[in-house]
Amino acid sequence: MSSGPVHFVSMLFPHVTQLDLTGPVQLFSRLPDAVIDLTWHRVEPVVTDAGFSILPTVSFDDAPPADVLMVPGGQGAFELMDDPVALEFVRRQAASARFVTSVCTGAFVLGAAGLLAGRRATTHWASHPMLELLGARAEHARVVRDGNLITGGGVTSGLDFALTVAAEVYDDATARRVQLAMEYDPHPPFDAGSPTRPEADQEQVRQTITETRRNRQPGVVRAAARLASDTP
Repeated sequence: MSSGPVHFVSMLFPHVTQLDLTGPVQLFSRLPDAVIDLTWHRVEPVVTDAGFSILPTVSFDDAPPADVLMVPGGQGAFELMDDPVALEFVRRQAASARFVTSVCTGAFVLGAAGLLAGRRATTHWASHPMLELLGARAEHARVVRDGNLITGGGVTSGLDFALTVAAEVYDDATARRVQLAMEYDPHPPFDAGSPTRPEADQEQVRQTITETRRNRQPGVVRAAARLASDTP
């Protein structure tokens, strides 16, 4: 069980998938002594992929050291891979964080920062094959833990991810209490929530993977090249 304040620091950036961010943050906010900061270059409204904006609580320069560092995903995560200031912030925070974490395609930011080399990780199914370009050992799972690295799959897996983090930082009983308080008991009306489910449209799967690779792989390749050039 954790004692004293626990600092959760999450990246917030333009075109973030808001549920990647707000789902886990909502759960973390219910944990004992949790202190949550959302950080960006400047404290000004940041537009999400849902069309509304969220206000950061701190700038990169003013962010406290994280006990738990989280990077959510979305198209903005791939834009962030070309932001050297943001990547250096992630590396700096990760160096002292107890847990380094991501949801969905936030894993690619961790990878671009050089934090996934040789480590097991997951991400959204459509981008999953590209993780290995950044040195990760990609695994298909809702949540993957490798030492102090915890990664969640696509979007809604953020709640499973957050419960996993809660159990690690606090204990299983605390995580269960929060799960009950939030009535997290999913029973979706359709069985189409991943490419392996029987009601998933396989043509949609193929088209999504093709489009994702076309739109996002060039940025991942650039990040991989930068990592390779930095390797002695």
